[in-house]
Amino acid sequence: MQRIDEFAKDNLHSRLRRDREALLWKLDGLSEYDARRPLTATGTNLLGLVKHVATVEARYFGEVFDRPSPEPLCRWQDSDGSDLWAAEGESRDQIIGFYRRTWEHSDATIDVLPLDTPGHVPWWPEPAPNTNLFAVMVHVLSESVRHAGHADILREGIDGRAGLRAEHEKQIDHEARATHWAKIEWAARSAAPVKA
Repeated sequence: MQRIDEFAKDNLHSRLRRDREALLWKLDGLSEYDARRPLTATGTNLLGLVKHVATVEARYFGEVFDRPSPEPLCRWQDSDGSDLWAAEGESRDQIIGFYRRTWEHSDATIDVLPLDTPGHVPWWPEPAPNTNLFAVMVHVLSESVRHAGHADILREGIDGRAGLRAEHEKQIDHEARATHWAKIEWAARSAAPVKA
């Protein structure tokens, strides 16, 4: 059982590390404006996704296991959504630094606790269920993957850059991409009912 636990923990942790880096990579080379600007009707933006994921990770690997973040955190899911966007006075470097320091704190929690370590999530609906490190690792990984996917789509919309990491980014064949897009557009229009 110990070997399976170690394998599961190492596997989940390595995937979390990979997706953390992927999320940060989406900011590379962007202007301050492009990193912060709202790109959806709800205001979703790249730097805000990083801030949000850092806050989620800090709370789950901190408070849930009575190992609070050494840094002050915004109130949990403030009504203004302040964990989802960067205020004028918050720099990109501050938010990235917070995310990286959160990794260190989270990694220390993951390293020191066994997978079956019980935790308690006070912000889950009553009666608040108890959980354990394994379930929290899966939850935080899914949150990270979800938001890294959002970031991938947002970045593609800004400048066409896509992929998991810089070394995996392919040379973009703009002609082939346009042809592919046109084929999908044609299929969508062809499937739509004709209005009379």
